[in-house]
Amino acid sequence: MSNYIHFLNTGASDCIILESNGRYSMIDAGEDTDYPANKPHLNLKGYEDVVCDYLLTNCANIDGKVILDFVVGTHAHSDHIGGFDTIINHPMITVKSAYLKPYNKKDIFIYERLFWDNLEVYNQMKDALVKNNVPIIEDFDNLKIGFGDFKITFYNGKYKKRLIKYGENINSVVTLLECNGNKGLLVGDLNNKAFDEYNIANKINKIDLLKVGHHGYPFSSSIYMLKHLNPKYSVVCNTENKIYPHVKYKFNKLVKSKFLCTADNNGIKFDIDSLTYITNIM
Repeated sequence: MSNYIHFLNTGASDCIILESNGRYSMIDAGEDTDYPANKPHLNLKGYEDVVCDYLLTNCANIDGKVILDFVVGTHAHSDHIGGFDTIINHPMITVKSAYLKPYNKKDIFIYERLFWDNLEVYNQMKDALVKNNVPIIEDFDNLKIGFGDFKITFYNGKYKKRLIKYGENINSVVTLLECNGNKGLLVGDLNNKAFDEYNIANKINKIDLLKVGHHGYPFSSSIYMLKHLNPKYSVVCNTENKIYPHVKYKFNKLVKSKFLCTADNNGIKFDIDSLTYITNIM
């Protein structure tokens, strides 16, 4: 029996692989190197080749091919779904299904519409899925699925038209993982601007592992949510020196959670059964 969560080192971006008894799936795919020609400020370090190499090295079957039972795009930001088009189009990687909510740029505040590439990365991922005949599930709020030994529940998995135009982070899909009595929660970049952290924390209660929201930046990781969930371990997809001091304080002093950073540890492979982990997996 082997049930792991691989938190890859993709800098300050998210890429998470679920493994259960030789089966694999992926939540987010890290930052990419693509950017619109009219937005040169988005010329960022991409990790799509790093992610593909990791999959082919660590998740391939005896034929050298990778089968992903499903992929999840938590929200339309390039540091979460930017690498998916490369992965989906790779000739040695097969994606069987995808969870991806619709994106409507009109519901996002003007700064993001002008300066970020939300729509571009969303279209790139969706176009790759369509090209490769991958079924897309667009409404999966509160959906429960099985994946090997994992029981998975998705929250915030439905398109919502908000009264106030927030940034895309508020639309992040949250994934609850339950496996052999232990719980892990992957919150994407969810924040509490519309009290979503409160609502989800009330549904879930205590957990063992938390993927920290929004890379340890402000507006995520409310005190109420952290105290309610009280995670033993907390993984941040970032380097520790980029995490805001008041966020670190909440984890270190208020809930006393073991704090792990993917970039400082060059990736983390977490055993959800034994609640142990290894580092330097990249």
